Amino acid sequence: MRPWWMEGIRQVLSEAEALGFTGEGYRKVWARFRHKGIAVSKERVRRLMRADGLQAPHRAVHVRGPLVHGGTIIPMGPNRMWGTDATQVATRREGLATVFVAIDHFVGDVVGIHAARPGTRFEALEPIHQGLRDHFGDLEAGIASGLLLRHDHGLRFLGIESSPSFVKAPEGNGVVERFICTLKEQLLWVRTFDTVEELRQALLEFKDRFNKHWLLQRHGYATPAQVRAAHAPVAEAA
Repeated sequence: MRPWWMEGIRQVLSEAEALGFTGEGYRKVWARFRHKGIAVSKERVRRLMRADGLQAPHRAVHVRGPLVHGGTIIPMGPNRMWGTDATQVATRREGLATVFVAIDHFVGDVVGIHAARPGTRFEALEPIHQGLRDHFGDLEAGIASGLLLRHDHGLRFLGIESSPSFVKAPEGNGVVERFICTLKEQLLWVRTFDTVEELRQALLEFKDRFNKHWLLQRHGYATPAQVRAAHAPVAEAA
């Protein structure tokens, strides 16, 4: 049985790489088997991948600070809390660029992503504007009333309220920080970019690919697009 399963595992890993995702762990491989309708135990996949040196590397565990937020950073539905953060990437011709991202805390999808040089506070708002246009409509007063933004400041005109995060706090900006780790591993550390515009276009392509094909463990290995579709409001009958 082992050669057949190893062939199947390598096929699943190749299909993930064809989507642009590398370093898939045994849980994701098991989930992709399940999406194909193939029944296999998670433990068997883990054992076979470990035996053939195919397991994904483990991330270092970071020390967390005290619990400064009560409750949870995961809301009960989409578009109730978004998290924003930034990282920097070197381009060959134009130097350092800043990458800004915005993530929905419930769905886990990328609602906005952007790159700019210099990375001003105005450029930092572009991912938020992208998400608002896609999920709320035109940018007008109060359009995003009820939305919390996990960031250092709010956007009062649009109705967004600030939800500040704290350094080394487990209930801080963990959702978007986890996405940035994935973004680095799957794109920023494996490709080089000549210009900021080339980087920006690659980020938009990654946003689309991530939302359609990435598997989210906390949602039962559904993709972000599947999660958002499952929680879309039901249109009222005419």
